[in-house]
Order: sequence, then C-alpha cells, then structure tokens
Amino acid sequence: MSQQILELVEKSNLQENPPEFEVGDTVDVHTKILEGEKERVQIFSGIVISLSGSGTRAMFSVRRIVNNEGVERKFPLHSPRIAKVEVKRSGVTRRAKLYFLRDRVGKAVRLKERRRDMKKS
Repeated sequence: MSQQILELVEKSNLQENPPEFEVGDTVDVHTKILEGEKERVQIFSGIVISLSGSGTRAMFSVRRIVNNEGVERKFPLHSPRIAKVEVKRSGVTRRAKLYFLRDRVGKAVRLKERRRDMKKS
C-alpha cells in the first residue's frame, strides 16, 4: 500500500521525456546555474561511467579530465536543473559501471565508438 502511494507521488516529479543515453556515451550535460538574480547554462562534458537508482532517485555519473586531474560529477536524471543532455558519441562497453577508467590516463581512457545504423525502417 505505501509503495503504491510513493509511486503516485514520484510520478508527478518525473520528466515526460527523460534523456536517452547509456554507460560509455560521451555526453554534454547542460545545467542551469543561479548566480544571484541571473540564471545561466553551464556545460559539463565527459563520459557516463554509471547509472544508478530508479524513478525520481535515478542518477548518472559523468567523468572528465581537467588539467590532468579527473573530475566526476553526479546528476539526478529527472532534475529540473538539467536543461538537456546531448550525446556526442556512443562507446562500446561490456560493463554496467566503468570505474576502471579512474585508473587510466591519456589515450587509455578512450572507448571504441559504437556504430549505429542510420537505416532504421
């Protein structure tokens, strides 16, 4: 009974069209940032290393290298602060979590690109 009530409450906070991407994709996450009275959009680009949770608690982690230092950031999937998520390229992975990329540097961080068929009928 209580699980059904929780689902009803969560349903109102879910986005109608959540962004579609997978682990291993290189994405640009456009986040809205408030600075005083002004609002601007900041882009965080990197590789999606994990997806976790479900419903309104769904999160995804994005990792990138800045000044030879690894930076990871977790985003809630259904947050109103996320303007959009653009998929730049898709990577081939055999795992659900890409935590092994934390130990890699330089060209070893790259993933093979997934080729998608343009002819979908």
